Amino acid sequence: MANILIIEDEPRMRRLLEISLGEDGHHVYSAEDAEKGLVYLRKEPVDLVVTDLKLPGMNGLEFLQEGKRQNAALPFIVMTAYGSVETAVDAMKAGASDYVLKPFTMAEMKLVINKELDVQKVRDENRSLREALGKRYHFQNIVGRSKKMQEVLALVERVAPTNSTVLIGGESGVGKDLIARAIHQNSRRAAGPFIKINSTAIPDTLFESELFGFERGAFTGALASKPGKFELADKGTLFLDEIGDVPASIQVKLLRVLQEREFERLGGTKTLKVDVRMIAATNRDLRAALEEGTFREDLYYRLNVVPIDIPPLREHKEDIPDLVHHFLARFAVEGEKEIEGITPAALSMLMAYHWPGNVRQLENSVERAVALSTGSRIDAQDIHLDAAQGRASAPASTAANQFLPEGMTLEQWEDNMIREALRRANGNKSQAVRLLGLSRNALRYRLSKLGMADEGE
Repeated sequence: MANILIIEDEPRMRRLLEISLGEDGHHVYSAEDAEKGLVYLRKEPVDLVVTDLKLPGMNGLEFLQEGKRQNAALPFIVMTAYGSVETAVDAMKAGASDYVLKPFTMAEMKLVINKELDVQKVRDENRSLREALGKRYHFQNIVGRSKKMQEVLALVERVAPTNSTVLIGGESGVGKDLIARAIHQNSRRAAGPFIKINSTAIPDTLFESELFGFERGAFTGALASKPGKFELADKGTLFLDEIGDVPASIQVKLLRVLQEREFERLGGTKTLKVDVRMIAATNRDLRAALEEGTFREDLYYRLNVVPIDIPPLREHKEDIPDLVHHFLARFAVEGEKEIEGITPAALSMLMAYHWPGNVRQLENSVERAVALSTGSRIDAQDIHLDAAQGRASAPASTAANQFLPEGMTLEQWEDNMIREALRRANGNKSQAVRLLGLSRNALRYRLSKLGMADEGE
C-alpha cells in the first residue's frame, strides 16, 4: 500500500478519488491547489502523486516541475481533458510517469496507479541490486555472467512478475527476443500465449489486419473473418519487434490499445476488449525518430515504462567463452558430432574479434565451425571470420596491409574522430557536425554510445 497525494480543484472528483483509493488500503492526502500540494511534499512521506493539469494559481505542469526538483524519483500521474493530449505529452517530457484522460472510470485510474506503483517497486529494488550483483541470475537459453548482462537479467527478474510495458533496446543480434521470452516465461502470464510480430516482415498495407484482424468482406479476398495478433495474445504477451518501423497510421491505433485495451477489427464495428501485456523492441534510436517526426511522442512514453538496454557483445566479451561452449554443446548434438571443446588458439580468435553482428553472429560462426571441423576440438582453422568487419581478429603479420591503424577497430577509429572533432571545435557541437559531415541526430547517437550526453550548446 502506498502514500498517495491527490491535487484536484473539483471537490467531488477529489473526494471520489480519496474514498476509492482509501478503500484499496492506500493512505491518501489531498489538496485543492498546487501550493498546498507542495506543503505535503515537504512534510509527508509521499510515494505517488496524482494531479490535474488545470489548477488555480500554479498549474499542474509547474507543480510537476517543482515536485521533481524536490524529489526526482517521485512518480507523477497527470489528469487532463480529452482535448489536451498535447499538454499531457509536455508533462511526460517534464517527468510525468503516465497520464489519464478525463472523463475516466475509477477502474482505469486504479489500473494506471497500480502499474506505476509496480514500476516504482522495481526501480527501488534495483537500487540495491547493483550493490548485490554477486548473485547470479539465470534464465533458460540465456548466457551472461558478466556484470553488464547480470544487470540486465536482474532487471528482467524484477519486471517479469509485473504487468508493466517493457521497451527493449539494443543492436541487431544481441538477443532481444530471448529477453522478451524470459520476461513472459517468468510472469503471471506464462501459461498464456506469447505472440511475436516482426514489424519489418509485414507490408504496410497488411499491418492493420495482422494486428487487429478483419471481418468477412473487409477487403477483396477476405472470405472469412480472422482474429488479429492482439486477440491471439489475450491473457498473454504480445512482443512487437522493431517497433520503430511501425507505420504512423498504426501507431495511433497501438496507442489506443495501450491506453484503453480495446480495438475494432478491420471492417468491423464491434469493440473488442483484450488483456495483453506489451513488450516492444527496437535497434533504432527512437529519440532521434521523435525529433524526425517519424515516431509519435505519446506512444513512445507509453511504451518506455520499463526500458531494458542490452549491451553489444563487444562490451561484455568475458561472456564469449561461456557462449561458445553453450553453442558447441547444442550444435554437436544437432550435427551428431563428437566435439569435446575448443582449442585456446581458436578461442583467442573469437575473443579478439569485434562481433558487429553480436551474439547471433557468434552463434552462426560456431555452427559453421562445428559443421566444418574434422577433429574432436574446434581449432583456429575451423573458424572463418569476416576480417573486413573485425580487424582485431587479423594476424599481426597482416597488420601492415590493414586500412585502419594497427590494433584499432572501425568503432574505435570513429570514436577517436568524434573526440578529435569536438576538440578542434572547442566543444561546439554544431561546428563538430560540420567537420564530421554528420547530422545532429547522428552525432547525438554516437555521443550517447560514448557516454557523453548531448546537453545542447
